[in-house]
Amino acid sequence: MADQENAPTEQGMPVMIHAQYIKDMSFENPLAPESLRAGQNKPEMEIDISMESNPIKDDNIKSLYEVVLKLSATAKRGGEVAFIAELAYGVTVSLGDLPEDQHHPFLLIEVPRQAFPFARQIMGNITQQGGYAPLLLNPVDFQAMYLQRFGKKQDDAA
Repeated sequence: MADQENAPTEQGMPVMIHAQYIKDMSFENPLAPESLRAGQNKPEMEIDISMESNPIKDDNIKSLYEVVLKLSATAKRGGEVAFIAELAYGVTVSLGDLPEDQHHPFLLIEVPRQAFPFARQIMGNITQQGGYAPLLLNPVDFQAMYLQRFGKKQDDAA
């Protein structure tokens, strides 16, 4: 009987990632091959990162969502665009029994945090295949981005 009392209860993880995928990807190299010649200055980089989440209706899976992490990098030399790399990286995730008030911050903080290393690698690969040094994106504080976008009110609800 003591063994039954001390036995851990079997509970599944409330969160499950079902799929990760490239939803959309683009690489534009308008000045190639001139922009690829040796000895040129390093381009100025403009990086944009955003996230969105949308519910997916599924009768068999509770609280199913698609989260899309969007990365965009524009490189310029002397005011001219050297390259534009864009990636929309999707993650399908179910939140199971996670309390409803925690869905929004989880979807826009934790899921992008999990997806970022994969998206970062893809961005590095496509810039390298475009003839440039691999783009190495710095780590991102998705919680700070979330708070900046949605403010303290949402954080208090989490």
